[in-house]
Amino acid sequence: MIIGVPKEIKKEEYRVAVTPFGAEELKKDGHTILVETGAGEGSGFSDEEYLQADADVVDRKTVFKKADLIIKVKEPLPPEYELFREGQAIFTYLHLAPNRELTELLLKKKVTSLAYETLQKDGALPLLVPMSEIAGRMAPIMGAYFLQRIHNGEGVLVTGATGVKPAKALILGAGVVGSNAVRVCVGLGVDTIVMNKGVDRLQKLDEEFMGRIKTLSLTSHNIAEEIKDADIIVGAILVPGGKTPVFITREMLKTIKKGAVIIDVSVDQGGCVETSRPTTHDNPVYEIDGIIHYCVANMPGAYPRTSTLALTNATLPYIKIVANKGIENSIREDSTIKSSLNTYKGHIVHRTLADSIGIEYKSVDEIIN
Repeated sequence: MIIGVPKEIKKEEYRVAVTPFGAEELKKDGHTILVETGAGEGSGFSDEEYLQADADVVDRKTVFKKADLIIKVKEPLPPEYELFREGQAIFTYLHLAPNRELTELLLKKKVTSLAYETLQKDGALPLLVPMSEIAGRMAPIMGAYFLQRIHNGEGVLVTGATGVKPAKALILGAGVVGSNAVRVCVGLGVDTIVMNKGVDRLQKLDEEFMGRIKTLSLTSHNIAEEIKDADIIVGAILVPGGKTPVFITREMLKTIKKGAVIIDVSVDQGGCVETSRPTTHDNPVYEIDGIIHYCVANMPGAYPRTSTLALTNATLPYIKIVANKGIENSIREDSTIKSSLNTYKGHIVHRTLADSIGIEYKSVDEIIN
């Protein structure tokens, strides 16, 4: 198979879909690897390292023109749309639920789209874990930074000081993002409350931190009560393949302290705060009603070396399955690859996505068989 690795063009996105080591592994399996010139520079990987791994370093048009499978980090952007061709496949973080334009493009061109964020194995989402872990650990750090008065924050030091209480963090969701945010908050000495709909994850966090955090059921009433004195609010809600439900409305902002910081990690799936909209690393925050919103949609891109290494560790085994078996056979024979499938031969084949975006769903089994 010919595998293409384009350079990411999303603003302030420095990650690359595969390291030179990953390219070497794919080459050993007999595949041709086309890496766009400069694709790895932001993560500290030179073109020379890819050449040493026996990859071909080529221009952008060649990557898209020749590749059977495009592997990326982030979803395609409009300047890339015309480069895709019918029958091509893409494997990346797609986040299609809030992106009807891209979804329709993939359907029109009959592109096979495989999404990292919907791939399931044993009930877990293994390709979300490494980036969610990094984003979760970043969230309290970003919150602490923007609480500074020079950023219009309320001027609260998250750790507190002798005789002075620490900041209070409210974390919505106890999945990978939420759990990692909790760990950093506890490490900083922050007064931490985490909410989740299911109790199992809350029980695990309770056991891990032995009374150093508070856990609550994720309900509108509990959120309304706890946001009143929260200094940092982390949105860590995920609906695999679907749009994130809103838990904090515009009206609720009026009850939050001025200068508090919201970090909506779920913004790439629409966000769990009504006033959230995607921002970039070079312009990460905005204010509404005096509340600072940090809504960077590619948070791990700020630390591309760490993120790229972690990402390749997770994605490479699945990329190898798709490449070695071929697109159709990997869908037929491997349930994990099948679960990552969002669009196929002009149809949405992921039910949650179809429901979220309002386009007809069709089972992939009907198409293949």
